[in-house]
Amino acid sequence: MSKTPPPSDPRHAGAEPPAKPLLAALAGWALWPPPAWLMRQAGRYLPEYRATRAKAGAFLSLCTAPELAAEVTLQPIRRYGFDAAILFSDILIVPWALGQKLWFAEGEGPRLDPIRDAAGFAALGRADMAGSFGGVVAPILETVRRVRAGLAEAHPATTLIGFAGSPWTVACYMVEGAGSREFLAVKGLAYRDPALFAALTERLVDATIAYLSAQVDAGAEVLQLFESWAGILSEPQFRRWVIEPTRAIVAALKARHPGVPVIGFPRGAGWLIEAYARETGIDAIGLDTTVPPGWAAGRLPAHLALQGNLDPVALLTGGKALTRETQVILGAMRGRPFIFNLGHGIHKDTPPEHVAALLRLVRAT
Repeated sequence: MSKTPPPSDPRHAGAEPPAKPLLAALAGWALWPPPAWLMRQAGRYLPEYRATRAKAGAFLSLCTAPELAAEVTLQPIRRYGFDAAILFSDILIVPWALGQKLWFAEGEGPRLDPIRDAAGFAALGRADMAGSFGGVVAPILETVRRVRAGLAEAHPATTLIGFAGSPWTVACYMVEGAGSREFLAVKGLAYRDPALFAALTERLVDATIAYLSAQVDAGAEVLQLFESWAGILSEPQFRRWVIEPTRAIVAALKARHPGVPVIGFPRGAGWLIEAYARETGIDAIGLDTTVPPGWAAGRLPAHLALQGNLDPVALLTGGKALTRETQVILGAMRGRPFIFNLGHGIHKDTPPEHVAALLRLVRAT
């Protein structure tokens, strides 16, 4: 990777990019080859992850055991040398820390006691870092500290990403009580009682700011907001429950931590991704698999780093399909700030050698 890449932004003329490739891309530099990391890069496709998970037992036990969570965060860095390590945790830590009961049913995913009315909302706590909220997130923050120390010692060019779920997506789980296909409960609540849903969203905005700010204080260098269910809303609802809360979170984080970039990932946003990119204040936008790379490269703001967006099934398949799809994305993104990633997380059945082959393709460009 060039140490002095040509700047994609005239403001960089005469300047040197940050030493860490991911931070350089997020600052608007068109590095080539681009930095690369993958969503769910620490996960079940890796045998070392499965061995560590067996030690922990339950999924929440793994998330809240700093030694083990730090280990699985670092495993893909040791194996592949990704340009970023992303904290191993879960987006539902925030509602759990606010007092909502959370558990994971084997083979069925997360379960929460659903919040459907004012009484359920009243039972939630607040984002008090000195109180119970801080007590629940304390092990996560210790994981951040351990990972940052581990990277500094053995992988000094690798950037540490902290993350949280965006308020709309987290609220989907809190109201539905689990994953959903139709999201009738959460969408119905937002339509039926927008004042109550606004209060829930505001609570989540405050909690997300506190949680992500604490991650930065513990050592996170970049933050990512996962908006997994952005694609189920109408335009007015998208603007109210996705764009406005995200803008509030990003503004608060920038005020507290001016140098820390924020990546937004509004999965399924479709054509509304342009409004999200322009109106939320993010530094980079994650593209899901459905976004045409050429359209994104030509349409979204030139200073904004784009991240994505290989189909995880192409990675699972490997071979010619992986090569072809990877080359299409790289061809579209050359010459602008870009971070190679997937359009969603790695599938659990992906052969680890396919990930190694992908990185060879990216780094050979």
